[in-house]
Amino acid sequence: MNILILGSGGREHAFAWKLAQSPLCTKLFVAPGNAGTAQVATNLPIGYNDFSAVAKAVRDQEIDLLIVGPEEPLVKGIVDFLRKQPDLSSLRIVGPDANGAQLEGSKDFSKQFMNRYGIPTAASQTFTAETLQEGLDYLGKHSLPVVIKADGLAAGKGVIIAETLIDAQTALREMIDGQKFGEAGSKVVIEQFLRGVELSVFVLTDGVNYKILPEAKDYKRIGEEDTGPNTGGMGAVSPVVFASKAFLQKVEDKVVKPTLAGLQQEGIKYQGFIFIGLMKVNGEPYVIEYNARMGDPETEVVLPRIQSDFVELMAATADGELDKVVIQVSPQTAVTTMLVSGGYPGDYETGKIISELGRLEDVMAFHAGTLEKNGHVLTNGGRVLAITAQANSLENAVRKSQEAARMVQFDGKQYRKDIGVDLIRYSD
Repeated sequence: MNILILGSGGREHAFAWKLAQSPLCTKLFVAPGNAGTAQVATNLPIGYNDFSAVAKAVRDQEIDLLIVGPEEPLVKGIVDFLRKQPDLSSLRIVGPDANGAQLEGSKDFSKQFMNRYGIPTAASQTFTAETLQEGLDYLGKHSLPVVIKADGLAAGKGVIIAETLIDAQTALREMIDGQKFGEAGSKVVIEQFLRGVELSVFVLTDGVNYKILPEAKDYKRIGEEDTGPNTGGMGAVSPVVFASKAFLQKVEDKVVKPTLAGLQQEGIKYQGFIFIGLMKVNGEPYVIEYNARMGDPETEVVLPRIQSDFVELMAATADGELDKVVIQVSPQTAVTTMLVSGGYPGDYETGKIISELGRLEDVMAFHAGTLEKNGHVLTNGGRVLAITAQANSLENAVRKSQEAARMVQFDGKQYRKDIGVDLIRYSD
């Protein structure tokens, strides 16, 4: 079949790399893609939020299967738009409609959803411009630290953990009055801070049936030992040593099943990925957030461990036949180290020549923010390359990923040297 992936990051390169391995894949396109996707697919110069241009590409390239990578087009309703095109009624789509994407598009919606269906999560309240003073008063009585979340999409930067009352009240004012995150902060969720260890579980569902993919842990902060500002993700590990079979069974029983039952109860036919951000607190799972797509850089450690035909999995998801396929998972450990531009997550320069990529052996360099120009691969984003290694132990996977991260060169390169190290020495 002819397949189109929407997106331009490491997640989409990982999708393209995996799909291209299948004999079921006839032609593969990525819009807009990057220098890495161009190695395994045809890039189309189309913005993924340009719905009309996407529909035209589906027609022109005779696309059978569409996979939506990023959250923004999902929240904005690309699935709904395409479903309304009479001539595209047979198009298979992996990705929820706008109603389903509210799980990620609105923190307030997702918290209310969890509370309705008894899904364990931190206690919270939501405030707006009209109730700002109530929110400030509420913070005055709240335990510290406290979590302040912009309701809408804020490119991964809309969550602040405030250690003091002054910081918390400042963050609330900046979001609501100062419009720090624009429309995304017109509603703000104030949430209890949970102490525990964090991980992510990924569910693939066709609306009724589901498969649980390999779990992962990502590293959000720019600095080693989780210091400095939050980023889109500096690395990831799969599997996760503290995610025992017993704990993952609790996740399935207390989170996955009621989430899918709740979606059905709400009349939402959800066909795609659900990313469940979890905190393990005293052996129990609590949901921090939902995402309506795969994570990045978690995809870059999850997909290499999936041994099943990925086109078959995606088609079964779109066709409502996930119960007919089996997911096979490699027992190996995958570790991703993210190479980022100097200055990221603040201001950074692009257009730096990347060298030594050709020398990498036995690791995969998933392109996150790259561009090919005049025969050179250039940096084209804050997060540039996800260097993924697999090995028969966590220690070896960490070593291989780090060695490759040292090898690749570009001006201003930054990366964390401790991805996965905390798990090597982890004990419950």
